[in-house]
Amino acid sequence: MDLQELNKLQKIQLAHILVSISESKDLVLDADLTKPLDRIAGVSFLKEHGVDKIFKLEPSQKSLPGCGRRIYLVRPRMVTMKYIADHINNELAKGEKRSYKIVLVPRKLHVCQMILESEGVFGHVTIDEFPLELFTLDSDILSLELPEVFTSFYLDDDTTWLQTVASSLVSLQRLFGKIPNVYAIGKGSKMVYDLMQTLFETHKERKETKYHIGQLFIIDRDIDLVSPLCSAMTYEALLDETFGIECSMITFDPSVTGDAKDVKLLLTNQDEIYSQIRDRHFSNVFSYLSGKAKDLQAIYSKKNNLKTVGDMREYVANELRQLKQQQKLLSTHISACESIMKYKGQTDFEEFLKTEHTLLDGTSIKENIAYIEECIHKQFSPVLTLRLICLLSLTQEGLTPKDYKSLKTQFLHSHGFEHLVTFFNLKKLGMLTEQEVVQSGVRSLVRRSNYATLNRKLGLVPKQSEDYDLKNPTDISYVFSGAYSPLPCKLVEQIITRDTLIGLEDVGRMCGGLHSDLKVKNRALGA
Repeated sequence: MDLQELNKLQKIQLAHILVSISESKDLVLDADLTKPLDRIAGVSFLKEHGVDKIFKLEPSQKSLPGCGRRIYLVRPRMVTMKYIADHINNELAKGEKRSYKIVLVPRKLHVCQMILESEGVFGHVTIDEFPLELFTLDSDILSLELPEVFTSFYLDDDTTWLQTVASSLVSLQRLFGKIPNVYAIGKGSKMVYDLMQTLFETHKERKETKYHIGQLFIIDRDIDLVSPLCSAMTYEALLDETFGIECSMITFDPSVTGDAKDVKLLLTNQDEIYSQIRDRHFSNVFSYLSGKAKDLQAIYSKKNNLKTVGDMREYVANELRQLKQQQKLLSTHISACESIMKYKGQTDFEEFLKTEHTLLDGTSIKENIAYIEECIHKQFSPVLTLRLICLLSLTQEGLTPKDYKSLKTQFLHSHGFEHLVTFFNLKKLGMLTEQEVVQSGVRSLVRRSNYATLNRKLGLVPKQSEDYDLKNPTDISYVFSGAYSPLPCKLVEQIITRDTLIGLEDVGRMCGGLHSDLKVKNRALGA
């Protein structure tokens, strides 16, 4: 099964859109589409299909230069439609004649048409859509690259993007065959599953004799809000936290690369060194890099033992070129590790990590609150401080009214009252809640996280007596230095091991529902 087929299909669809305007044209891109588009097509592909100039859509732009034909490739957002309408109206007022095509990614929304109509430019544009759904980031990773899904669904109660999620999964199955066993965990996941069935009704199913994909787990993000708040200690996770990774691309500054300017690097399994260290615990990365440096030095030393011109020619043509590339990548990863250590050294990381782990374990609550207050008073990173406050709330199933008011007041005084909106949003998401005291004196919660019960049933926090080998881990909790096993991982493990949902009914209820559609036994799939 070659996942690159998805990218090839989307490349063909993009080509059809571009050649729909046969002459030379300009392309205006939404800022957050530049990296996904680069992974699928690239600038050379766009140039081959008649694109003259490429612009990035900016709020400050009033109009754009260029030829008489323009394509906007943008997300279907209302504010984006307003920017485009301003461009068109300004250019019409100047007497410029130009044809406009708006391509909405991944699909057209009626609200976009309404905005264009209200701005008086709908008659000057043609509207199309480019179904950029799941695309390949690596040999085993697919992504929609739609970060707004979480905010839209869980904060704004907007189900618009669920159709895109369902459509992308249907497209995947139309390419590689229908997945026999589907599990939906959570309310949103059940909605996606139902939408998938509706979309399948319009497509005649073929009978499968061989399954390329045996299992599909659709899981709501909000069943496990603890994992994103914890500090993952793998090399890839620390790279993302320190430098930021987007569409498997990372930008290193001169302090890492030694070059005069920033350097972009593609982080995939094609990078032999990165593929070996990306999932390692950070404490085990330097030992590998050191061993790799010795191996490369040994290969480099072979030049001293070459006896004939033919041996020298073969060494230069084959090994030397690859050796130089490997040495450059090795140097970059070593410098990145040093930058990570320097960054962590500036943030009292050891104490922060200790607090995180005791919060997960449910111990030393008073000491942890004192440390959080210290972080607030020192004006430590507001994001990291909020992570600790939310982790305290989730693991304690809500803060006491006294602690909630105290931490909120201190945080606002330290970081600004504009964060009142942040607290409101976190409360709505159930990430930072306050325990309510009823007249009888019995506590009730606005929204229970069920952390303690799920921890007890699934063993999310390993026992302290267990000794973990971070070099050769046998449990997923190594990602968090043995402090926590992500709920989705434990739940999937239980389902696969049991080959049934019997006995998981209580866990399913606490996760917003557990639904399954099984056509083939897991054992028959080799699970």
